[in-house]
Amino acid sequence: MKNIAITGAARGLGLELARQHLAAGDRVFAFVRNPSRADQLNALAGGSAGMLSVHEMDVCDEASVRAGAASIGDLALDILYNNAGLEGPNLPELESSDWAAWNEVFATNVQGPLRVLQAFLPSLREGSKILSLSSSIASSTWPMGGHYAYGASKAALVRLMRGVAIDLKDRGIIVGTIHPGWVQTDMGGPDALLPVEESVKGCRDVAAKWTLEQSGDFIQWTGEPQPW
Repeated sequence: MKNIAITGAARGLGLELARQHLAAGDRVFAFVRNPSRADQLNALAGGSAGMLSVHEMDVCDEASVRAGAASIGDLALDILYNNAGLEGPNLPELESSDWAAWNEVFATNVQGPLRVLQAFLPSLREGSKILSLSSSIASSTWPMGGHYAYGASKAALVRLMRGVAIDLKDRGIIVGTIHPGWVQTDMGGPDALLPVEESVKGCRDVAAKWTLEQSGDFIQWTGEPQPW
């Protein structure tokens, strides 16, 4: 049994990560902004015999993040998934941009994972893994325009976690970012290529095999390196 923490667990990839880790016999701490609205997650927790618990956490709020991390007590985490994310504006942005929306995207997708990581540091031990969900849109090889705020924030996340990986390597803590594929979630849409179950299974397989030598890498759900 492993202790697993997941942010953004109310739906999509986060909810499926919670479901699959629970099915594997792991103890799951699921963090969401509004627990009272997380109906599917609460139903899953209700049938988990205490193996899955739902906790409040807004990754953009320092006090909320600290309180959420404290709610698990002094348990050591095996995997921390930084999954909470925000797509932001997908309108024509070349001539004008919604800078308030940009700030929200970066607060969620870049500052949020670092806030969460900092708050959970006392729960991390040698061999613990911090895995953040990014996107191929973060890559310089992405062949399309648009998605400025989202793509820039996810590229910043990869760079951020590479730096964190260097600073935590002496502690034996493994850090990485995962591209989960184009997934059939609310964000990915119904035309996406991957069912959420397949993407999450791949992400879990990648997480299980991640070594300290790979710390800082950006890896696809298939296990292949993600060019960026």
